[in-house]
Amino acid sequence: MPSKRLLAAALTVVAVAAGTTAADAAPEPAVQTTNAISSGFADTFADPAIIQGRDGYWYAYATSDPLVSGGPFGLMHMARTKDFGSWEYLGTVFDDQTKPAWAAPGSFFWAPDIRYFGGRYVMYFTVTDTAANPGGDPAIGVATAPTPAGPWTATGGPVVTPKPDGNGGYFGTIDPAMLTAADGKRYLYYGGFYGGISVTELTPDGLQAVGTPTQVTIGDRYEGSYVVYRDGWYYFMGSSMNCCAGPTTGYSVFAGRSRSPRGPFVDADGVPLTDSRVGGTTVITQNGNKWIGPGHHAFMTDAAGQDHIVYHAIDRGTPWLTNPFGINRRPMLIDRIDWVDGWPRTRAGLGPSDTPVPAPTTGSGLGIDSTDPAAGLHGATKQPGDALGGPTAAITRAAQTRQAAPAGSLRVDADARLGTSFTTVLGNQVTATVANSRLTLTVGRRTTSVNLPAAFDRTQWNKLSVQVSGSTVTARLDDAGLGEVYGEARLTVAGLSLGSAPVRWFGSAELDNLTVRPVAKPVTKPADVPQTGKLLSGDDFDGALGADWSWVRPDAKATVADGKLSWPLQNADLVGSGNTAGLLFHSVPAGDRWIAETKLHLDTGEGDIRNYQQAGMIAYLNDSDFARLGNVAIWRTRQTEYGRELVARPSDGATSYGAAAIGRSAPTLWMRLAYQKNATGEHVYRAATSVDGKNWTWGAAWVLPSAAKLGLYAHGEFTGANPAPVATFDYLKFYESK
Repeated sequence: MPSKRLLAAALTVVAVAAGTTAADAAPEPAVQTTNAISSGFADTFADPAIIQGRDGYWYAYATSDPLVSGGPFGLMHMARTKDFGSWEYLGTVFDDQTKPAWAAPGSFFWAPDIRYFGGRYVMYFTVTDTAANPGGDPAIGVATAPTPAGPWTATGGPVVTPKPDGNGGYFGTIDPAMLTAADGKRYLYYGGFYGGISVTELTPDGLQAVGTPTQVTIGDRYEGSYVVYRDGWYYFMGSSMNCCAGPTTGYSVFAGRSRSPRGPFVDADGVPLTDSRVGGTTVITQNGNKWIGPGHHAFMTDAAGQDHIVYHAIDRGTPWLTNPFGINRRPMLIDRIDWVDGWPRTRAGLGPSDTPVPAPTTGSGLGIDSTDPAAGLHGATKQPGDALGGPTAAITRAAQTRQAAPAGSLRVDADARLGTSFTTVLGNQVTATVANSRLTLTVGRRTTSVNLPAAFDRTQWNKLSVQVSGSTVTARLDDAGLGEVYGEARLTVAGLSLGSAPVRWFGSAELDNLTVRPVAKPVTKPADVPQTGKLLSGDDFDGALGADWSWVRPDAKATVADGKLSWPLQNADLVGSGNTAGLLFHSVPAGDRWIAETKLHLDTGEGDIRNYQQAGMIAYLNDSDFARLGNVAIWRTRQTEYGRELVARPSDGATSYGAAAIGRSAPTLWMRLAYQKNATGEHVYRAATSVDGKNWTWGAAWVLPSAAKLGLYAHGEFTGANPAPVATFDYLKFYESK
């Protein structure tokens, strides 16, 4: 805490300094972005990672696909921006001379993950094939650089080596994501569908794995992990289903959380991500606009405290970089993250944006130039800094902003090298002090503090933020503002009203990238979802099927009795060229909006392999153009899959199939498809599931070119089970959509 003498001296400065009243300057023009934000320099920029460099620029990195249609593959790409409105392409991370010597010739380099700690930039990445073994044997590499633009120097070997699968191949050691946790240790998450995702501890320099890894997700569900710390929880986020199925890509991001960086991670319903009926709370999924397959994301917080998800997605109108079934065109997108009931949701659940939205807030208010912070402060001394960061502000006793910050919410954020004691004061009411290996937050008579881990080095550049948002006050120390943490102190103070006053500092520190901004207004209410109105039509299966029903390829084994439709799973499918499965359709209501609902019982067990037993609902135009919502067995998992097939290459009728995951699976599952004809005349079908018929999880939407038939299916029995599992439907009903 600052001494009374220092406080008195600072108050004297407030009284005599010029320009310390709250400015009535005109608001800055709002910068807007329209997805895709990489369109100005790239056709595709997949698996994006992002960080703010010490020079104030935001740097983005991408996987090694060609940057533009017809271009060469690159050894991962780099670009930067000041405002997210205009970008500068910087080139590739590696070239043939600097790429890791232990990578096999022709190996791809995927999924960069960028971090800053220990005074240098550290990048983790996937090498798809090492020179150590014949065939594909993916591993995780690491490289360091003095600047976010390089030059990058790879280490002499993988940080995580290839993992044999016991059958002559290798598990998917891919998609790294590093985390500095509150215990001061560094962790690396890696893995994918084949083998699941694991976490391993790293050495303090982040360059070697140590100890025994812990598996945090079941296989066949997640890849592209990213973990952030917030309010005592570690939030794991991972991408699910197809990243790269062209116009049928259903990639989506789901979350679980844990009190430990090693898990177990559970979703909002308490379901672990390691369960056969795997959990996951939706972070982002496609919503029926032009973007499909949003996923493989990174995470950032802007100067106003607004979190953002940076991700790739596919424009369903131009899904290929060149030719059908070639490289997918996956540009970089960005949208805000809202924390709704303790969970991260993209635009409160609205999903990807395709119209102009506010860009992340960059730079500072109060007349502060973040690249020369001392000029906006009384009591700070301009220091030359270094070649990367430029001038910094040195505080040795007391300093304050030249202008008063406005009343209300406020966030102060800076890269900081700290002395033995350093205090930030907001509104003459809130103090955050780093001293004696503790982070202490005080509001009036209320105080809370957290111990900083022994690994925290105050003499290195770290990120320090202090924020007042309504009644919530937070102080945080981390590496670079990417969700990692050394310490977070938080207080909730009912009735708190932050007054207008200069931001003040006491003690000793060197600051860079200083920003002072009002906090972005938090969105805490979930976006509206379809609701059922009055019953329009349907069937409770209390008698023989009537004239409203019709078949494609009738199945005599499907029977109606005792108020149920019982249908043994067929040894058949619709995907590809087989097209032998039976389908049972009911007439749909007139109008441009309605919701279809069914209740399904299908027991496919847990944990064993029953590929791909399934049953559910289908919106159908023909055997090569449909969307089906199924309760399906996928290897050792049981998932709800909302799949889409369409003709992707008209010249020969070749079809593409992909899917999105929805809510969790259960032996008894309620399903809905909400139909809407949108303003442009497209036909949008959005899926939802429920395990109790009351609480619904709304997920992905698929767009069909015309109004479809709506019905039921039961197929995918390829295991030879005798008798075949039976799907039982209690009803199919159609409701008004509100």
